[in-house]
Amino acid sequence: MCTFLVIILGANAYSFVIITYLKEGYTMAKRPTLLQHFRSFAYQNNIRDFDTALEYFTVFGGTGWDIDTSKSLDRLIEEKILRNYEPLHNGIVRYTHGNGLYHMLLSIIALEQSHEDAVFKKARVGRDKGEEAMDYLEMKSLLKFEVSVEKALKSSDALSDRVYFELPFMRFWFAVVSPYYKSISEGDFSEFEQKWSTLKGNFSILLSNLLLRELVKQNATAKFTDDPIDSIGSYYDKHVQIEILAKRKSGKILAGECKYSQKPAKTNMLTMLKEKCKKVELDVSEYVLFSKNGFDAEVEALEDRDLTRLTQQDLGTLFNDLSEDDLLKYSNKKY
Repeated sequence: MCTFLVIILGANAYSFVIITYLKEGYTMAKRPTLLQHFRSFAYQNNIRDFDTALEYFTVFGGTGWDIDTSKSLDRLIEEKILRNYEPLHNGIVRYTHGNGLYHMLLSIIALEQSHEDAVFKKARVGRDKGEEAMDYLEMKSLLKFEVSVEKALKSSDALSDRVYFELPFMRFWFAVVSPYYKSISEGDFSEFEQKWSTLKGNFSILLSNLLLRELVKQNATAKFTDDPIDSIGSYYDKHVQIEILAKRKSGKILAGECKYSQKPAKTNMLTMLKEKCKKVELDVSEYVLFSKNGFDAEVEALEDRDLTRLTQQDLGTLFNDLSEDDLLKYSNKKY
């Protein structure tokens, strides 16, 4: 059984927390996973529909705030974030010290770039200075890094580490709030509203993909108890991107792709995934296809023991057996 030691970051009224798990016999500092934040969010706010949970978690994930889903997301954004801009901004500045480079890097990552080198290029900052800034932001629990599960065939094709936000709320803040601080602080939300309207349709896809990895890992653990997944992430080089790549303890590889089209996925989705794997010489033993809106009859008819098909409905199983034990303790001002 774990207990929670909550460490407040800063004495300000608004601050996020590091949660340390105290286990039998030793102390292990550990940040909650995205899935732990997600399950806590769903339990706290009594949400059992995955689409609803993801929509609100994409903005408020990691805050510990109570969320009334009978209100629209846009209304809650205005009530809880935009109209509380000043105290929220003051709390976040405790992390960033108002450093312009930090804010620039965070906004670039939140909006469009995920690889370190691309972020540095966009920010027009040298590697040494950029890495120093990134390391600080990672230390402050704002960012986390991810390497490709398998190395590129040629070192010249390798890409730098992927960078993600630790908490969904922080990604939302630096994508569409921080860049428009002047108008928002004056009570004018028009710039924010215009930008958010262009982003919100696809803004949750990244989180959905990351949560899908958790589902793949859970399913594989249940199916192969003697050969669990040892590592899971993605594959990337300058020419090939594979959204899900996992290695079992035995070394067997699983590859997966995701589709968010309104139309059911067709067999070419599997064909293209296999072609990618062949191109980078991955010896894959299992494939996973995720299609938000299902698969056409031809895909459903495939009798392939090495293929798993997942839809949005399957993601709902991430809520299985929710209980008070899933509730994380956040120490910050609630809005």
